[in-house]
Amino acid sequence: MSCATATKYDVFLSFRGLDTRSTFISFLYKELVRMNIRTFKDDEELENGQRISPELKRAIEESRFAVVVFSKNYAASPWCLNELVKIMDFENKDSITVMPIFYGVEPGHVRWQTGVVAEQFKKHESREDHEKVFSWRQALAAFAQLSGDCSGDDDSKLVDKIAHEISKKMTIFATISNGRNLVGIDRHMKALNRKLDLNSNKDVRMVGIWTRGGDGRSALAKYVYQDMCQQFESHCFLGNVKTISQGRHSAHLHHEFLQNIQRENPNKQSLKNQKVLLVADDVDKVKQLEALAGDFSCFGPGSVVIITTQDKHLLGSYGIKDVYEVDILTFQKVCRLLAFKKRDISAAFRWALCRATNFATECFCCQSSTFAYWKVTDSV
Repeated sequence: MSCATATKYDVFLSFRGLDTRSTFISFLYKELVRMNIRTFKDDEELENGQRISPELKRAIEESRFAVVVFSKNYAASPWCLNELVKIMDFENKDSITVMPIFYGVEPGHVRWQTGVVAEQFKKHESREDHEKVFSWRQALAAFAQLSGDCSGDDDSKLVDKIAHEISKKMTIFATISNGRNLVGIDRHMKALNRKLDLNSNKDVRMVGIWTRGGDGRSALAKYVYQDMCQQFESHCFLGNVKTISQGRHSAHLHHEFLQNIQRENPNKQSLKNQKVLLVADDVDKVKQLEALAGDFSCFGPGSVVIITTQDKHLLGSYGIKDVYEVDILTFQKVCRLLAFKKRDISAAFRWALCRATNFATECFCCQSSTFAYWKVTDSV
């Protein structure tokens, strides 16, 4: 999620008032407010299809999450569909996380725009501009591709699940970002989840995260750990493996693992039948993996070991075939977005020029580039 725009709200609720305003939305809003989650709920839904107001657009843009409750009459409302287009625009820019809730509808009908959704769009096509209807279809198709929840017999359980999931994600953002938000985190998580296969109960699964730089890889590793550690009986995040291993016997890593594992009095025997998550960040030598192998080789079925490194060859040497390659530029953007957040375009421009200058100097011994740098920045 980009931090280019400050968040005024934690959650933006998108819903069809006719279906859910006085029932599900009322309960969800009350629970979110009770948990001190700042929530925007529009009580002025317009049924004539007019454009959403600048204030409503701003509320979407200034929210961390958009909970879209897609009920049976949601797609019948031009107002709701216009709102969804705007939400998905921001989702595409990674400035908001969308959480779909399929309330009393089949997700397949939404995804393929069949059933009642098809009937509703037939009416739109007879009344509305072709381009507008096409934009609604595109937004709906993108929305339906996102992972979401379905309603059941007990709304209170779904309300609790949504509220606690949002609360957990907010805690993760606060824990790992230090004022920075991860750019494109949802795309990274989707790609990683495919490799991690958390629903598997097979033997220990090993996955590598590789990139040339350090900040992006480590930030992603921490996010992954915080996001999924509660799904495991025991879990451990070993940070800065390269640093804590320097000048020490390999047994030191085993000691660090025992010190950091989140459970009481850990030992190999007790971990043997447990589902364990181990994230080892910044590994730079095969012997470090060998030192930890005695620990993770005894983990129970469904366990996951994630190794992050700058050395892709190291992963191959150890036989780790599932490797996720992180786009370093995405994470360099994260580190510098604070300049834009403060509207300090000049500082961000100087930083970019400085990076280009350093690159030219190191690669081409271009001493005159320093003069060019100061010449340009003087005019910024």
